[in-house]
Amino acid sequence: MTDPAEPHPVDGASFARLMAPFGPFEARPELAVAVSGGRDSLSLTLLAQEWSTGQGGRILALIVDHGLRPEAAREALITANLLQGRGIESFVLRWAGAKPQAGLQEAARAARYQLLRDACRERGILHLLVAHHADDQAETVAMRAARASGPDGLAGMAALVEWPEVRLLRPLLSVPRARLSATLVSRGIAWIDDPSNVDPRFERARLRLAGPIEAGPPDADRLRADQEVKAARAGAALLESREDESVAIDRTALERLPFDIRVRLVSRVVQALGGGHHPPRRDQLDRALARMSGAPDRGKSGRGADFTLSGCQFALRQAVGSRQLEWIVRPENGRKGRQPLIPAVFFACDPAAATHVWS
Repeated sequence: MTDPAEPHPVDGASFARLMAPFGPFEARPELAVAVSGGRDSLSLTLLAQEWSTGQGGRILALIVDHGLRPEAAREALITANLLQGRGIESFVLRWAGAKPQAGLQEAARAARYQLLRDACRERGILHLLVAHHADDQAETVAMRAARASGPDGLAGMAALVEWPEVRLLRPLLSVPRARLSATLVSRGIAWIDDPSNVDPRFERARLRLAGPIEAGPPDADRLRADQEVKAARAGAALLESREDESVAIDRTALERLPFDIRVRLVSRVVQALGGGHHPPRRDQLDRALARMSGAPDRGKSGRGADFTLSGCQFALRQAVGSRQLEWIVRPENGRKGRQPLIPAVFFACDPAAATHVWS
């Protein structure tokens, strides 16, 4: 008789429900999965393989060897052999070169994601799955709360992140780690525990050693998702891309938007055009919105209102053939790296809706 207190493994039907919000996918979906050899990523890999092959697709496992421990290369090989035995193709990506003495975990994370993004781009894979789960999310929120993060920070990790070359998907954010362990135990599969997960030099490890962290209410995450959808819809309605790679924003229509949606929309435009890895700081955005709301010098066609923000030039001009004013936003020194202006996911079911913006 099964103990009702025991965590239930994640089965194929449950995983299909977790993947549904990220659709639609291509007819034969090809997925990349970041695999470390730990219980979380191994569970995700096996579940993703069943989900993808059930639709005529396939997965590719990407194993990152950071080169930080002597055992890492051997562990990567063990993981690759395990996956090969289950019909899963894998590649080992190595972080080469000198490693920093300070901020090692942050540097390793940046290197890991760059290796994964490059691998997906080279192979034409559009979806990259990572195995962050409910326990990881609770830890992330706790760490950000300690740093007095704003509402977005306290919402934790986003389930979907749009990058120029690939979509980052986190389908397991609502799944506790215990269920992932149970998933592997039920299949008789052993995993590798990374000792850095309990190394007290690292903040996340110290949190884990301190004991379980209660997950906060999902209100912040729902609010962020709702605001992102509203900002995307506003962008589709207001933004007009130009042949010179600038974007025009109707000033009056922008002013009619709620302030928090204006902040998100301008932030997305700046990050997309400027090519930055992160959005502008909130204090800089607030100052920019204040300038955009100020009264223009109409005698100079608004030129007195021009300013720059995070690698972008903002110029207030009169629209051609109209008395209406519009903000023209362009990169200061040419495009620094193509990024989605409006995430493609918002137009997945209606591609025609995005014909006048980059996706």
